[in-house]
Amino acid sequence: MDSGNGWDESAEAWIADMGETGDFSRRNVLDAPMLDRIRGRGFENALDVGCGEGRFCRMMAELGLATTGIDPTARLIETARARHPQGEYLEAQAEALPFADASFDLVLSYLTLIDIDDSNAAIAEMARVLRPGGTLLISNLNSFSTAGSWQGEGDSARGYLIDNYLEPRAEWVSWRGILIRNWHRPFHAYMQPLLAQGLRLVHFDEPAAKGGEQGRIARYNRAPYHHVMEWTKP
Repeated sequence: MDSGNGWDESAEAWIADMGETGDFSRRNVLDAPMLDRIRGRGFENALDVGCGEGRFCRMMAELGLATTGIDPTARLIETARARHPQGEYLEAQAEALPFADASFDLVLSYLTLIDIDDSNAAIAEMARVLRPGGTLLISNLNSFSTAGSWQGEGDSARGYLIDNYLEPRAEWVSWRGILIRNWHRPFHAYMQPLLAQGLRLVHFDEPAAKGGEQGRIARYNRAPYHHVMEWTKP
């Protein structure tokens, strides 16, 4: 995640948009299944790669984990430190994590792989700092989602058109004052590097939206939008 991807300029708008509880997809789609993969598992420490303003680190800390968050955006790290002084937050790149090998029980990538230019390097780094027997927990925008667009507006949309799925590309996305660059990659562009690290897939889900406005729930559930993967390091 380097400069020039919009995050420095969008940090204030992102902080305002996330608030303390996160946006719709975090609150109503991903938080519950992600926490279900962490709660009661005996993890002692966790690294959140691309922690942003630290929201999910705070949620993991409430479960008793010692949390470390990294993000390359200085303003987001500043906010994370202010909101959670008990956590450790570092300004750092996912592609070059400043930690020794086998440092963490749990490594987390919560909607961050789409932001990282060299996702292969980031995956290798996450595997490197994970202890043997540890867990790499990933949520991401589904590759069908990043390759597609709704045909029509609102509830009257006819369907979701997927095109140029196999072509990796960076695209600018904008909402509520935020303008950042996200990556579309076909699913194999994530799966192959994870498998190449010797990691083992033990859980996969495409969670449905639960809670919130009915119209938004229906829209999120009409087309694949997110996935959750849990990998273990032998």
